[in-house]
Amino acid sequence: MKRRIVTSSFILIAALLGLGAKARSEPATIYAGQCASCHGETRLGGTGPALIPETLGRMKADAIADTIRNGRVQTQMPAFAETLSPEDIEALAAYVKSPLGFAPQWSEADIAASRIDNPDYRPANKPLFAADPMNLFIVVETGDHHATLLDGDRFEPIARFPTRFALHGGPKYSPDGRFVYFMSRDGWVTKYDIWSMQQVAEVRAGLNSRNIALSRDGRHIAVANYLPNTLVILSAQDLSVERIFEAVDAKGAPSRVSAVYQARPRDSFIVALKDAPELWEIATDPDAKPVHTGFVHSFEKGMEEALAVEKGLFARRRIALSAPLDDFFFSPDYSNLIGSSRDGDRGVVVNLHVGREIAEIPLPGLPHLGSGISWMWQGRRVMATPHLKEARISIIAMDDWSVVKTIPTFGPGFFMRSHDNSEHVWADVFFGPNRDVMHVIDKQTLEIVATLRPEPGKTAAHVEFDRNGRHALVSLWEDDGALIVYDDKTLKEIKRLPMRKPSGKYNVWNKINFEDGTSH
Repeated sequence: MKRRIVTSSFILIAALLGLGAKARSEPATIYAGQCASCHGETRLGGTGPALIPETLGRMKADAIADTIRNGRVQTQMPAFAETLSPEDIEALAAYVKSPLGFAPQWSEADIAASRIDNPDYRPANKPLFAADPMNLFIVVETGDHHATLLDGDRFEPIARFPTRFALHGGPKYSPDGRFVYFMSRDGWVTKYDIWSMQQVAEVRAGLNSRNIALSRDGRHIAVANYLPNTLVILSAQDLSVERIFEAVDAKGAPSRVSAVYQARPRDSFIVALKDAPELWEIATDPDAKPVHTGFVHSFEKGMEEALAVEKGLFARRRIALSAPLDDFFFSPDYSNLIGSSRDGDRGVVVNLHVGREIAEIPLPGLPHLGSGISWMWQGRRVMATPHLKEARISIIAMDDWSVVKTIPTFGPGFFMRSHDNSEHVWADVFFGPNRDVMHVIDKQTLEIVATLRPEPGKTAAHVEFDRNGRHALVSLWEDDGALIVYDDKTLKEIKRLPMRKPSGKYNVWNKINFEDGTSH
């Protein structure tokens, strides 16, 4: 079924349906009359996003109430302050944060029926703008749910377009850099043609999703879902369903899918299960060699499983773990995966060749390995990771997995970035009173050489380099924020572009080439 594109809105929009100026006090009744036509009768979304705890995330009830009361600019979300009483607004905000009370399903037929094509889309034979297509950025602005296409040479916006509510996991580029794919927390996967500066189509692959990955050849998109418990593989060409994996472990226990990654040298996806002690590797090569579908290695005494054998496209291999792992980092050749333990005080190294854990790394303070980066130091490859609960950065040698240095910081951090052509690592201090700080670290001395405060009192976060590694772009992570461009050598600000809470920015060249210093 094909429908005309409707701009995504956030929370509780519908015709008033004759309820009058004074709404009824029962929140379920208010929702049914005021909200269901856009957000779904079961709160699972429609033209507006799903209104369930899994998709609203950490958003507090008072922030939701403020949106109901005042609406949201540049969307179809109106203000209800004149329609609903203050008590009804508070009750409605609490209602949409309450659990559903049932386990919703989302089938292949549901995915297909959700598809929305852009009837006005016209592909272009070449970019419809004068800029290096390899030195572009997509900047995600969460303040008003838009994205900006940015020229990475002149640092000037080329286009700005609406996105779904609450994009998550970072956009992914096709191998030629022409298309970009977005995913929202409520499962919408959107394909956008950068050359034409137009949305192509979108489809809802899940109800609560974590991230997407694109195969090495650009043909397949994997979608990690919390709700339902599935890994969905779509065709990147037309967003049709190619396969759905139910997320159950080798013993049949269900699990959420916490993340999926492209392992480029291996022509595979690596899949993390949230609630089960195993990883999956799924082949994206139609000529992939046969693998056992059972465990490659097991920690249970006497358990030796070699079940059916699969080969070819989407063949699945299971790797047993001692416990579930979160938040992964990969060595550049994708031979080793480093995950954080659930207790948050260690890292676990899994060798993907032999399919088992080979080392542990002492990393107290909940390391954020997904933002880790690596580079060459004194002839050794090292990796660095910030910590979400401690004011430190850990530097780890990747030959023997020893911690070679711990760098004290002004507070716990979230993001780190560098570039192969840069002498520096940029690391934010995302949490605590010093969230306005950006540390700059020398990659060889492993010392902080500068501490910047782009805007005192306002959060500075998420650095990304341009294609050549000459400029570092920093987000002023505020609703009245900005994108700040720094010269990486002089550490001087050279330009500031006002933006609505720019959460992340992603350079085409760095992402499609897996540039050192950029998260993968």
